[in-house]
Amino acid sequence: MNQNYVFMNPISLILDKPREDFTREDLIKVIEEKQIKRITFHYTALDGKLKELKLPVINRYQVERIFSEGERVDGSSLFRGIVDTALSDLYVVPLYKTAFLNPFEEDSLDFVCRYLTQDGSLFPFALDNILHNAYQFFRKRTNLELYVLGELEFFLIRELDNCIYPNPKQMGYHGSLPFTKSGQILNEMLYHMARITGAVKYAHSEVGNMERVQSNLDEIKEKDAEQLEIEFLPTPIEDTGDNLVLGRWLIRNIAYKHNCIATFTPKIEEGIAGNALHLHIELKKNGKNIIYDKDKNLSTQAKEMIGGLCTYADSLTAFGNTVASSYFRLVPNQEAPIRICWGELNRSAMIRVPLGWLNVKNLANKLNSQQKVNFEEHECRQTVEFRTPDGSAIIHLLLAGMTMAAEWGLTNPDSIKITSRLHVTGNVFQNKKLLNKLPSLPRSCIESSRVLFQKRSLYERENIFPRSTIEYIIKLLQGENDENLNQYIKNLPLPDRLYEIHKIMHRDLHRH
Repeated sequence: MNQNYVFMNPISLILDKPREDFTREDLIKVIEEKQIKRITFHYTALDGKLKELKLPVINRYQVERIFSEGERVDGSSLFRGIVDTALSDLYVVPLYKTAFLNPFEEDSLDFVCRYLTQDGSLFPFALDNILHNAYQFFRKRTNLELYVLGELEFFLIRELDNCIYPNPKQMGYHGSLPFTKSGQILNEMLYHMARITGAVKYAHSEVGNMERVQSNLDEIKEKDAEQLEIEFLPTPIEDTGDNLVLGRWLIRNIAYKHNCIATFTPKIEEGIAGNALHLHIELKKNGKNIIYDKDKNLSTQAKEMIGGLCTYADSLTAFGNTVASSYFRLVPNQEAPIRICWGELNRSAMIRVPLGWLNVKNLANKLNSQQKVNFEEHECRQTVEFRTPDGSAIIHLLLAGMTMAAEWGLTNPDSIKITSRLHVTGNVFQNKKLLNKLPSLPRSCIESSRVLFQKRSLYERENIFPRSTIEYIIKLLQGENDENLNQYIKNLPLPDRLYEIHKIMHRDLHRH
């Protein structure tokens, strides 16, 4: 085996090759060696969730046909409202490199698939194909690459068994046993996610935790909730989309196995941290990270990209903040952005340039004098973090929108001026004069839908985002009917205010 690779994926271990090199013949070898009885296709539908099709293994010819030609599905059901029933047939065809052994079903070899049309071209309305088209456009226009990592935050809700070693409210960040109680379940999630995607960085408990979840829903009364996070490693942006959707699928299934609820809903309780979906971007040229230049300053290209993200930021909420409770999270002093701005190391800013080992090397040597050999870092790990999205995000569309924003910034001469104007230092929530000067993010799904309508041409250029997809998102957001909702709730008497907040938050709980 090539020693430059460390394989956790069992299929890579069996075949002694990286997943990018898997062939049809390789996968048949896996079926024979592992005595696989079933092939499962997964594909992302219009709702952003994974769907599946189970195919029994009957004989070699049948398996070769499945791997070569895929299968047929009803596009009008998977893309309801966009695909007409009169022309609804689509092919789902496996991506060989995504092959994995299903951790929940024995004897199943699983794949992520892409949708193809009757003439064999990419189905233009599929969310992952929109991301693919956006990235192809980006690369053609800039000759650069985008690598992205995501941070999946979620609450694990389960039966309240005891209050021994309670974890104080809002003090769960990086907690450990016995104060946090979900460690073993998180370990299981981490294990399977690393084996399947090969791109997991770490997992930990997050800030939000509650000993008791008070709810209007009988089935989740008297349960405790711990907020957890699994962070990925940077991958090409198309792979990131698949990894994050697969990650949410794995998290929900493992929670279900343990009789728990895993929810990515943006906000489940007033005064408790919400579930963000922070996304870190690496901008590369010929495989080399160019966020910083040779003088260790933020590069011109990175500043241009930030300018593009700032220009698109308000309309990106249409894909990244899609339910009413999203806008209970985007409030002051909750480490969630409400204004369009950026800054270094600044968690009060919408875009953050985090600490990145730029000026320090071999830190452990300072603490371990016995270590004589230095570690040679082969690549820069610096990222630009986009902090607005939350757990309700339609992931592939959000990433496609961010790709279009990056392309706009890198090719538009005004982007540097925008970046300069929106740079901030210090906590923006403590500087009211500065806060009032900064452009505001939308305050509701309704407002977000209006911004998307106004800026739709930014997404529809080159036909990357189909018009019907934009119209579907606008209709989806308007269906939340949440205009002036925060102000309405704020003016209610306390008992009524809490009731309305809980009703909205817990309506979203099972949806996301």
